[in-house]
Amino acid sequence: MATIYATGKRKSAIAKVWLTSGKGEMDINGKTLDEWLGGHETLKMKVRLPLEATKQLEAVNIKATTLGGGYSAQADALKHGITKALVSYEPSFRAILKPMGLLTRDSRVVERKKPGKRKARRSPQFSKR
Repeated sequence: MATIYATGKRKSAIAKVWLTSGKGEMDINGKTLDEWLGGHETLKMKVRLPLEATKQLEAVNIKATTLGGGYSAQADALKHGITKALVSYEPSFRAILKPMGLLTRDSRVVERKKPGKRKARRSPQFSKR
């Protein structure tokens, strides 16, 4: 089987994912999933979700690089990238992953700051005197 490439995105984070058939090894930024996410168990579960749903946890190897954003956004981007790669690998997985909402890119991003405001919508504190 050839290597399958997919890109996942979330906020300003991007995950580049290469999927090959193998024995379930995950290499993210040159580290294992446990080294990369440390004690963030919920984020690890989130990353493994598409693989567990399609029962491919022990069947495919994943090599990924993530950049931009924070750990949580990178984990979500990685989940999105793995999902897209799995659908390219086996089109029948789409029927499993689509109803779970894993193929949808979470398009929420930080709103830009407006002039005259402290943040995007927060007004300066009002002073009566």
